[in-house]
Amino acid sequence: MLKKEKKPILILIADDDEDDRMMTKEALQDNRFINEVRFVVDGQELMDYLYHKGKFERPEDSPRPGLILLDLNMPRKDGREALREIKNSPDLRQIPIVVLTTSKADEDIVRTYDFGVNSFISKPVTFAGLVEIMKSLIKYWFEIVELPDSHDGNSKHIN
Repeated sequence: MLKKEKKPILILIADDDEDDRMMTKEALQDNRFINEVRFVVDGQELMDYLYHKGKFERPEDSPRPGLILLDLNMPRKDGREALREIKNSPDLRQIPIVVLTTSKADEDIVRTYDFGVNSFISKPVTFAGLVEIMKSLIKYWFEIVELPDSHDGNSKHIN
């Protein structure tokens, strides 16, 4: 049986804090993560990206992500609203979403799981902690998990 060729998977990170975006990118690089990483700065920009609106109008400039890392506390549209909208959309609900936020509130944890988040991770206070979280996240989502193909709904192993 021939092995299906694995396509590179894009990570889309929604976070309004420029320092957090930079540190997350560096933590991924420290783990030798070579897949493409893109950023949006709030929930509204995330939805524009996913629906190809505004500056993301051309689908080739905003390819479908294989994983979304989502901060909760952002301006314009917060992560909770964006999460609810994504998980209520038949076209988007299969995209896995990992909340990566400073919040440790039980209410946020419960609500985001109710909305359909795949994982909830509290941001660590140190860069070394973030590197370790990214290492685990990469291993889990890019080496272990089977996910549906982002184009035709068929299952594929992502790497």
